[in-house]
Amino acid sequence: MAGRPRDDRARNVILRRAADIASKDGLEGLSIGRLATDLGVSKSGLFGYFGSKEELQLATIRTAMSVYFDEVVQPALTVPPGLGRLRRLCESWLSYSQRRVFPGGCFFFTVTAEFDARPGRVRDAVAAADLDWTRFVARTIDDARQLGELADDTDADQLAFELIAFMENANATSLLHDDPNAYERARTAIRDHLAGRAGAEPGA
Repeated sequence: MAGRPRDDRARNVILRRAADIASKDGLEGLSIGRLATDLGVSKSGLFGYFGSKEELQLATIRTAMSVYFDEVVQPALTVPPGLGRLRRLCESWLSYSQRRVFPGGCFFFTVTAEFDARPGRVRDAVAAADLDWTRFVARTIDDARQLGELADDTDADQLAFELIAFMENANATSLLHDDPNAYERARTAIRDHLAGRAGAEPGA
C-alpha cells in the first residue's frame, strides 16, 4: 500500500499529459510509445497502467472531465442559481478555452469532432460527457427561468444549444485564425442574447 500514492501521482501526471496531447492531436494521436518518450519513462511501465490504447483514451477522457469540472462548472456553482450563475458558467467556459487550460483549446471540442461518427466505447464516453454538459447548461437556464430572471416562455434546451454554439465558435475561430477577438465577440453575443430573454432580475 505504501507505493499507491506515488503510483496515483504518476498516473495523474501521465493522464494530464495525455489530455494535453489529445486536445491538439485527438485521442487517436495518443500512444503509449509517444507518452513514454514525452515523459521519459519506459513503455512497459506505461503499459502496466493502462494495458491498451482504448483504456488509455478512456482514462484520458475521465481526467479531462475532472479538469473541466474544476475550471468551468465549479466556479459557476459558487454563484446562487439564476441568471448570475448562467453568466458565470458561460464566462468560465470562455476563460477556460481562452487561457488554454488545454493547449489545443477545449479538449471536448476536439475529441467530439474526432469521434462523433465512430461507434465504440470511446465515442460513448465522449457523447456522455457532452450530454452531461448540455443538460447542466439547460438546468442552469431553467433555474433562471423559474426564478423569473428569464422569460417564462424560454426554451431551456434551445437556449443551451445557442449559448454553447457561441462558445464553441469562439474556441474554433481563435484556434483556426489565431484570433483572440473571437472571445470578446462571443461574450457580446451571449450578453445580448440573454438580455433579449431577461425577465425581472433581483433588485431590478
